[in-house]
Amino acid sequence: MMLDVQGLRTGYGRIPILNGISFAVGEGEFVGILGHNGMGKTTLLRALMGFLPATGGSVQFAGTDVTALEPYRRARLGLGYVPQGRDIFPGLSVQDNLRMGCSKQPGSSETETIETVLDEFPRLKTLLDRPGSALSGGEQQLLAIARCLCGKPRLILLDEPTEGIQPSIIDEIVETLLRLRDSSGLTMILVEQNLDFIAALSQRILMIQKGRITQEVKPDNLHNASLIGEFIGITA
Repeated sequence: MMLDVQGLRTGYGRIPILNGISFAVGEGEFVGILGHNGMGKTTLLRALMGFLPATGGSVQFAGTDVTALEPYRRARLGLGYVPQGRDIFPGLSVQDNLRMGCSKQPGSSETETIETVLDEFPRLKTLLDRPGSALSGGEQQLLAIARCLCGKPRLILLDEPTEGIQPSIIDEIVETLLRLRDSSGLTMILVEQNLDFIAALSQRILMIQKGRITQEVKPDNLHNASLIGEFIGITA
């Protein structure tokens, strides 16, 4: 088991957002989290990464209790995070953005790490000297994922990666992530509202409503009309 979440609770100040979430993710599994705005999707990822303190429950990552660990300690254990909005460094080149993501673990070579990651993102190879601010939205998303992979994560938390990017790069992201799952056993939790994208990547999808996981859905059943009706605002 790569991730085991039991009764997780958190919120902002006195406002509770997550109300006892429990689920588990196996090694090499891609799990989607689906729900309309305000249901706690991004809050869940931020809590798993440690940016929001848990007020109840527990988070076990790769057999280690990380419930009270700081984000950088979780990152060192192999937890990666690609936030909504990408958060690349706009004033730095693509090359330097990737360098910022490199792990400083003993024996790791920054050059070799970047070269290995770029083999999975050929589009970025021609953009290494370009500043992040000069990239398209889709290119910035590719860079954000590639930068995260430079840290050699075992599990990636990916938040709304298709927002505002062109369909061709959405297809490229799907192909790249599926290839990484098959070649390296990468594990991923994906928050997304694009039904086609989340169905293409996820092996199972968890529905979240009002800070609780309410049901699990198979990707093949995701376009069921009655199911979509429960989640108005999600795009097909």
